[in-house]
Amino acid sequence: MSVRLKLLAAARSSSLLATRFDDDRPLDAAGWHAAERAAPVLCRLAAAELRYCSPSAQCRETGDALGLSPLAQPALRDCDMGRWRGRTLGEVTAAEPRAVETWLGDPGSAPHGGESLVAFITRVGGWLETRPAGDTAGLLAVAEPGVVRAALVYALQAPPHSYWCIDVQPLSVTTLTRRSGSWNLQLEG
Repeated sequence: MSVRLKLLAAARSSSLLATRFDDDRPLDAAGWHAAERAAPVLCRLAAAELRYCSPSAQCRETGDALGLSPLAQPALRDCDMGRWRGRTLGEVTAAEPRAVETWLGDPGSAPHGGESLVAFITRVGGWLETRPAGDTAGLLAVAEPGVVRAALVYALQAPPHSYWCIDVQPLSVTTLTRRSGSWNLQLEG
């Protein structure tokens, strides 16, 4: 028995410079347009027998724009950023430079009062481990890029600080498979 999980990174909800921690904004016009443009290629993902998403507006709307009708999963929410929620990295760095340095350098720290990177990766990994195995058409999850990064770090048993070395583009698809208790990354061409 195996698990085949496709992780679809949500379309964008704001420009890169306007990105805020733990933000629950809906898709912006560019995000809707990108999802609609990608729909003919990504419509194949609707074949997944089980379809999930992060509970954020960005992920729910991405799923809806692609006709996926995913089921929201609280365990797929983005990292809890505590008092930094709703602020940009630039704003937080200006106000709390040492706290940002600690957060970036120590994956076990949570100077914002929310969830540490290690706790976030562990939560997402716990969700991965509870996915049903079987001979199905597979599973799909629409999630924020940070959740996809956390899933990759967990699945590949990479050190937590490698989270910062993974770039996940909006509407990109990453496939993970689990056989005999270990996860594998499958790159499609």
